[in-house]
Amino acid sequence: MFMGEYQHNVDAKGRLIIPAKLREHLGESFVLTRGLDQCLFGYPMNEWKVLEDKMKALPLTKKDARAFIRFFFSGASDCELDKQGRINIPSTLLSYAKLEKECIILGVSNRIEIWDKSIWEDYFMKSEESFSEIAENMIDFDI
Repeated sequence: MFMGEYQHNVDAKGRLIIPAKLREHLGESFVLTRGLDQCLFGYPMNEWKVLEDKMKALPLTKKDARAFIRFFFSGASDCELDKQGRINIPSTLLSYAKLEKECIILGVSNRIEIWDKSIWEDYFMKSEESFSEIAENMIDFDI
């Protein structure tokens, strides 16, 4: 399981260090793709396979399903960790998430998320203000 919040910088070549605690669960290679809320999602291969199977089951006759599948898979890229624990983030993903220098890497249950620091701070601040309301709504999910 992934958890925690870490700060690292993306370098001029688009490389980012993945924290050791997260690398343990990601494996040598994993899939990085566009996430929601302008961040990147990183999945270990076993989790990616589960997600892929669920996506394959979506009805192609539904416009929203087609759009989501295109968005998610067209941005997907295999990533491999180098000897320093870095990944090379493709330029399309750097651009999508607006990653220029300071990044926040989150462990979020079955995936990691990579955020531009300022975007994360803004998102966190807005979410923190309504956390009690969000928590109340989670009762619908038996949490």
